[in-house]
Amino acid sequence: MVKQKTPVQKNDTVDLEFVDITHDGDGVGKINGYPVFVPYALPGEKAKVKVIKVKKNFGFGKLLDVQEPSPERVEPPCDVYIQCGGCQLQHMSYKMQLDLKQNQVKSTMKKIGHMEDVPIHPTIGMEDPWRYRNKVQIPVAHRHGELITGFYRKRSHDIIEGMDRCVITAEVNDRMVEAVRRMADRLGISAYDEKTHQGVLRHIMVRTGQETDETMIVLITRTEKIPHQEELVKELQETYPQIKSIIQNVNKEKTNVILGKKTKVLWGEEYIHDTIGDIKFAISAKSFYQVNPPQTKKLYDKALEYANLTGGETVVDAYCGIGTISLFLAQKAKKVYGVEVVPEAISDAKANAKLNGIENAEFYVGQAEKVMPWWTAQGLRPDVIVVDPPRKGCDQALLDAMVEMKPSRIVYVSCNPATLARDLRILEDGGYETKQLQPVDMFPQTGHVECVAQLDLKLETN
Repeated sequence: MVKQKTPVQKNDTVDLEFVDITHDGDGVGKINGYPVFVPYALPGEKAKVKVIKVKKNFGFGKLLDVQEPSPERVEPPCDVYIQCGGCQLQHMSYKMQLDLKQNQVKSTMKKIGHMEDVPIHPTIGMEDPWRYRNKVQIPVAHRHGELITGFYRKRSHDIIEGMDRCVITAEVNDRMVEAVRRMADRLGISAYDEKTHQGVLRHIMVRTGQETDETMIVLITRTEKIPHQEELVKELQETYPQIKSIIQNVNKEKTNVILGKKTKVLWGEEYIHDTIGDIKFAISAKSFYQVNPPQTKKLYDKALEYANLTGGETVVDAYCGIGTISLFLAQKAKKVYGVEVVPEAISDAKANAKLNGIENAEFYVGQAEKVMPWWTAQGLRPDVIVVDPPRKGCDQALLDAMVEMKPSRIVYVSCNPATLARDLRILEDGGYETKQLQPVDMFPQTGHVECVAQLDLKLETN
């Protein structure tokens, strides 16, 4: 069989005009109809490109020189943008980022969900799309005789040197990471070496309450004991009064997973606090809490709007986590039932309900796809079901349980348009109609987009 020849070969240098952009933000240029995907290129641009990989139906290139830049091209403010890879879209205007995300949702709904006519609103963005992340976890290494911190280089475990800031995380997080690094280095606390599985300090995590200014430091270590622990803790809490909590997490495993199973308080409280709207949350080292609270409020306000609660409804919140959406819903519903597979999250949810004096929300540990059929057997008939699943979307059994419960409305919050489109198709085939979708930009400068979808039960006709 003769191997089909492609219009370009590996290591060719070509002139490309870019006609499209992928969901990840790669520019798409074509040579005799053969698409070449090139990171950091924008539609409408002409550029010199080196072909670095060739497949049968498409290739990949490296941007060498932009000869005719797009008016939407901007200068990335990050010094290590190209090396890091944590952000993919800093080179494009924020308006273009928002349009890209809306178009991503539209095309995914058509291709995967086969839904052409669902209204998809313009992406809700931020006034200032920088310095929004309230949490950072930075690896630690030993180089040139001192401790260094920084994100890993793209597709490697090689820390980028000289990285003293991240332009999408809160400035206080940068300062706290640098303070811990500097103090630990002076005290002779060694960095973890993943090759030899020796050393102490693996990662430094910082969490901040954007509304409360409370800060938590988490020292992730290989060992139970931290050399000079008392001096380190004393200096941190005396130097930085906003620190409310210093935690140690022990991870003894040879693994890429950051957090280990054991967590202990070295000083201060087990929790810090933050607020989203009128709801106050207690956040532990391991709590799942949205990293962009101002946008989270916009997301949850939209979910509340789509739920259309009048005060008499029973609501089920599957994948309830620490109760963030549940407690928002409880302000307007008669009763909210939350279910979540992680026991610690349910403990946090119950504590957060108590913290806010909310008595019409109950939380249960278990897999939603197993708990909800049991509720149905007990006679529970919710008016509204809200789901906010992980990236893989809803389990088929959960989708079946939702259709079986026949709520008048489903509100689906999603961090992955592809699995959202798949699940909406299943729910539509089960008797629901998708009324509208709202993309929300929770992660500016990256290719990620969140969505809220409203589905109504179709009226049965004879």
